Formats: sequence, structure tokens, C-alpha cells
Amino acid sequence: MPYLEQGGIKMSNQTLNATAFEYSILYFNTTFEDILAGIVVVYSCIIATKIKVPLNDENAIRDIFLSKEYLKNIDFRKSNPPLDNYHFDKETSENQGRADIRVLQIKPYKDDDAYYVIECKRLDSENQNGKSGLNGEYISNGIARFVSGKYSMYNNTAGMIGFVVSKMDICVNVCCINKLLQNTFTEINTEKQLTKKQITPDFEYSYYSNHKVGKSTKIIYHLMFNFSANTKIGDNGQK
Repeated sequence: MPYLEQGGIKMSNQTLNATAFEYSILYFNTTFEDILAGIVVVYSCIIATKIKVPLNDENAIRDIFLSKEYLKNIDFRKSNPPLDNYHFDKETSENQGRADIRVLQIKPYKDDDAYYVIECKRLDSENQNGKSGLNGEYISNGIARFVSGKYSMYNNTAGMIGFVVSKMDICVNVCCINKLLQNTFTEINTEKQLTKKQITPDFEYSYYSNHKVGKSTKIIYHLMFNFSANTKIGDNGQK
């Protein structure tokens, strides 16, 4: 049974009344965290097999996750529950764009609109504090797509994956993203900047942020995957 967590206390959905659901954003979405934990397993497998990823093509990096080796492999999903409860696909039409990854629940199936969206962006060490750098792109063409309603947020929740393609201190880079949210992208309506959230014990770089949208507060989870030692030269094509 999925649980929602607040202040370190886990509560069964059945214990929450209708009024509490109006404020469900105050709780962490542990169902989505389980999905993200499975995606972290995929990342670990990619790193372990030393697969080379393209430097300038985030779609191609995403496609490795959505390959027949990993999220499109039923045996892999079954061996990493709860991934076998979900269908993963890419380039799904959204309100005003195409989402990188759609996660549709199939066990039990609910409806076609009951899916989570995950957006993927490359990150590098160039112009980390600038609006035109990849940190700025992570916000303007990533976080902003959820806050603006361009992408839907099932259960007020969505995900971002940062593909780190050059050597950097990821914690310092997250601070740079937070400074941009605070000082440059104020229209994002950030209530809580990227904050550490341990999703799985073996992965350090997981975060969440909260953003005000109308009368609601939305939660975006962030995973920072370090591919800086696994990039290959000579690829072109940026999303």
C-alpha cells in the first residue's frame, strides 16, 4: 500500500480524509519516489557497464534508460519492483509540448491521464550562474514547463533528471541553480529551492523543490546523474 510521508511519519492513504488530500502537497509522494529509486538502479547499471553517452544529445542519453535493456525490458522491471507496475515511454504529447518520459501506471490501471512526467536536461560546468547556461536551461525549459502548465503534474508531482556531462561539484552546481531560482527566475514562484531528499540509500544526488501554482503548491523531484566520465566526443544534436 502506498504511503505519504510528512515529518518522518508515514501514513496510510486510508487514514487521510478528503480535507487532508486538499493539502497533499505537504506530503512527499513516496509512490513516485519508488519509481525514481528504480530509475536510479538503471543509472547504476549504465555506469557499471561503462556505456558511453553522447556529450551533446540528452535525448540519446534518455533513450538508453528507455532501451530494451532497461525500462523497456519486462524482466528488468520485474526484478526491480515497483517498476513492473508502470509503462515507460518517451516524447509524449503534453498540453503545449512533448514530455521526455511518461510513467503510466498499469498495475492496477487507472486511466490514460494517471501518469507522471519526467523531463531530462543536460548540465555542464559552463556559465553555471548565467541565464543562458545549461543551469538556466534546466530552469527555463525544465522546471518552468511544469510551473506554467505546459506539462501536467499528476498528483501535483513531477520529476527532473539532470544529465551531468562535464566534471563538476554537483552540490555546488545545485547551489548555482538555487541562486538562479532566487535571483533570476523569480516567475517560477519557488517556495522551497532544491533541497536534499534521500530517495535511496546508495544515491547521494536526489532533491526536491516546491513551487506555487495558483492556489496549489507543486513538488518537483530532481535526480542528478553524473555521466562526466562516460561521455564520448563527436556527437551533435541538442534538444
